Parts: sequence; structure tokens; C-alpha cells
Amino acid sequence: MRKLVYYIAVTLDGRIAGPEGEYDFFPVGTEQQSAAYSAWANTLYPETVPTAYRAAAGLADVPNRHFDTVVMGAGTYRAPLDHGVTSPYAHLRQYVVSNTLGQHDADPAVTVVPGDPLTLVRELKREEDAALNIWLCGGGKLAGALLPEIDELVVKNYPVVAGAGTPAFDGTFDPTVFDVAERTAFPNGVTLTRLTRR
Repeated sequence: MRKLVYYIAVTLDGRIAGPEGEYDFFPVGTEQQSAAYSAWANTLYPETVPTAYRAAAGLADVPNRHFDTVVMGAGTYRAPLDHGVTSPYAHLRQYVVSNTLGQHDADPAVTVVPGDPLTLVRELKREEDAALNIWLCGGGKLAGALLPEIDELVVKNYPVVAGAGTPAFDGTFDPTVFDVAERTAFPNGVTLTRLTRR
């Protein structure tokens, strides 16, 4: 059975975005540090680069390594949608979990799923013909709802405190233990940690 992996950037105080969905405040270091970090991350997880930026990042023809499917909440989908990008990850199967968006609001390549996200993820995990894992790319409420099904976390910790904003997990109190599988620190202050469910 394939895995649900929450791959996300997080501040020191556990925020994945600011109060208005901002993410441009995450520090990336000097130009050289930023380029080295991006190249490393893009090589390891090429499918997490939005389709519109893949060519510029040298990833136009690079095959997916870890994921063939992406699941996101309405808030995560609205950010690119507000900029005219209706299919942000066209190189993946895209699912948006939302009770406010309808299928008519989304690109034909994006499937809007109202209701219970746990049912969706459990069905995706059972697909026998899928070779790669499922990427949960946000947001916090969806991650909170899907916590029982998250098998791995890939957390990019940035050296900044947001003070307010979207938490990485916004759900009920449910202490869930993960073990550190690997950790890499970068000169720009970012630490990437992969954790597996205990």
C-alpha cells in the first residue's frame, strides 16, 4: 500500500503560511545559498515544483520520483487559482478537498472532493496500479483531518517565527509520534527532516 506524505515548509512556531496565506517571508539565505538549497530539494523532490516553474528549474522532462498524486485543501488551491493558475501540478493527479469549491470552479484536470478526506485518501492508498506515493501539500486543517493516515512527514524548517498564521496541523488534540529517519541542514539555516510514523 502506498503512503501519504506531508511535505511542507514550516516556521519555528509551526506555521505554514501567514494570516493572509503569505509565504514570501520564509528566509532563503544569500543568492548562492538559496540556489544550492533549491537545486538539492528540486533534485530530491522534483514533483513538488509547480508545473509553471518546472522548465525554469530545469525539471521540464524530469520524471516524478516520489509522488504521482497531490491532495490539497481549498486554501492551498485558491492561492494559485487567484493568480490564474487553475492546474498548479499538471504533472500529478490533483485532488482538492473542499466543501466550498465546486467542480465547476476548478480546472478539468483537478478533481474537487467534498466531504470526508479520510475516505478519499484511504481509496487512493488502496489503488493497486499506482507506483508512487501521495503528497499532502496543505493546508493545516486538511493535515489535521488526515493525521490518522499520514505515514511520513518531510518538514522543511525555516529559521523564522511567524507569530500568527496557518498552523501545520489544525485539528483535535491527538498526540502522534513520528521517528526521525534522516535530517539534513543547509547553510541558509533550513533543516529538512524526514520522519516516519511509529
